[in-house]
Amino acid sequence: MSEGQVPLVLVSNRGPVTFDEHGETQRGSGGVVTALTGLASHRAAIWIASAMSEYDAKASAEHDERPFPVRSPSGDVEFRVRLVVSDPDAYDRFYNVVANPMLWFIQHYLWDLSNAPDIRREEIEAFDYGYNAVNEDLARAVVQELEDTEQPVVMIHDYHLYTLPELVRRARPDAFLHHFVHIPWTQSDSWRVLPTRIREEIFTGLLANDIVGFHTRSYQRNFLQCCRDLMDLDVDFQRGVVTAPGGEREVWVRAYPLPIDHKATRRISQRARVEQFEQELLRRRRDFLILRVDRADLSKNVLRGFSAFDLFLEQHPEFSERVTFLAQLMPSRTDVPQYAEYLEAIEALVAVVNHRHGTPDWMPIQLKLRDDLEEAMAAYKHYDVLLVNAMFDGMNLVAKEGPIVNEREGVSILSENTGAHEELGEYALSVNPFDIQELADAIYTALTMAPAEKRRRSDGLVEIVTSRDPGDWIDEQLADIRAKGRTR
Repeated sequence: MSEGQVPLVLVSNRGPVTFDEHGETQRGSGGVVTALTGLASHRAAIWIASAMSEYDAKASAEHDERPFPVRSPSGDVEFRVRLVVSDPDAYDRFYNVVANPMLWFIQHYLWDLSNAPDIRREEIEAFDYGYNAVNEDLARAVVQELEDTEQPVVMIHDYHLYTLPELVRRARPDAFLHHFVHIPWTQSDSWRVLPTRIREEIFTGLLANDIVGFHTRSYQRNFLQCCRDLMDLDVDFQRGVVTAPGGEREVWVRAYPLPIDHKATRRISQRARVEQFEQELLRRRRDFLILRVDRADLSKNVLRGFSAFDLFLEQHPEFSERVTFLAQLMPSRTDVPQYAEYLEAIEALVAVVNHRHGTPDWMPIQLKLRDDLEEAMAAYKHYDVLLVNAMFDGMNLVAKEGPIVNEREGVSILSENTGAHEELGEYALSVNPFDIQELADAIYTALTMAPAEKRRRSDGLVEIVTSRDPGDWIDEQLADIRAKGRTR
């Protein structure tokens, strides 16, 4: 299997662009799109994704539901995209009942198991007629694009498409299937929430791949353990290999930590609009700035971050009026009740902390509910403390973006349960995300750290983050595809 001869098909729920009512493109949202944009620009590929709106569906229909070229909104990358239209009711069940919250909550340990979930006919039918239906729609498109090609490579992405690989495998046994999971893989017992049949369909689907990839060695080990505990399969932990159901194939399970495009990130930080935000930030800046940039997702642990800051101010009144906590949060999945309630809780807690500690001319927490990369970039450049305290996270690229543009040798406080911690933990202040006192203490340590120690940690973070780029991430996976292909 030589790289130059192999047709490459990418499959994900979201595509690189989405269309508006005028037929103009906007960048697709989410970390998966960011990762795959680098892949599609690195290697000629067809990108198959779900149509996310009526305007996406219209664009698909105008091209007879086949691949068509689109340019990224910035104009620097061209993609060949096929947008697949699913029944709206099926897609709603796929996305809003099964993928989010069911699988997302399982894979971030978010369920309060004494209260939820209650799995009834609605959830089971959502899996059968929603999740599986959308996977079937995308699988049909994949198989169609593989016609007239020999030994094609299909790279499937994330938790939305766990049952797709088996459908493609049945139709094209010769295809090489690679599946990368961008969120955590949790331990065996968390998967026992799912009915046995559904759980086994998910694992059987994933094990139809030749390679399954994760961000960290910890998630890799958890998946291997699940294959042993839940599917009673032969697992070689040393080699990272599972013998697939039926015993005829070996599945490689690998860790490929996702890097950022550090050169592009630095270029963005030099834009004129970033400078405008910087001027406003510096005009209002106190002695110290604590920063978090996140989606308002339950897994990000925003409430405990604010509670720790509240405790820090209570225990260290000498910092009153000297420090601001800037939180830029993008509202997320507000049509899911748990997320809408979480956003309300965030706003309520911010109000409480500001009332408790604020003065007529000082607001301790500045909350911005919007997604603006250039505004975030301005804050990245000037933080003293970057707080990333997710309960569990796939990678958390904020932990990599901040240090390489920061101009103040800012200190990173990093949850030990983020994917980024496996790479960056040596140079960050590591915290247990559930220990509010430890987090409050870490804030104090960061704000009082000696300049030489700040510089040592900052230099260490920058060296690690700039040592790899998305091209390396892609090449590592393509190298394994070639190596595994030689063993088939």
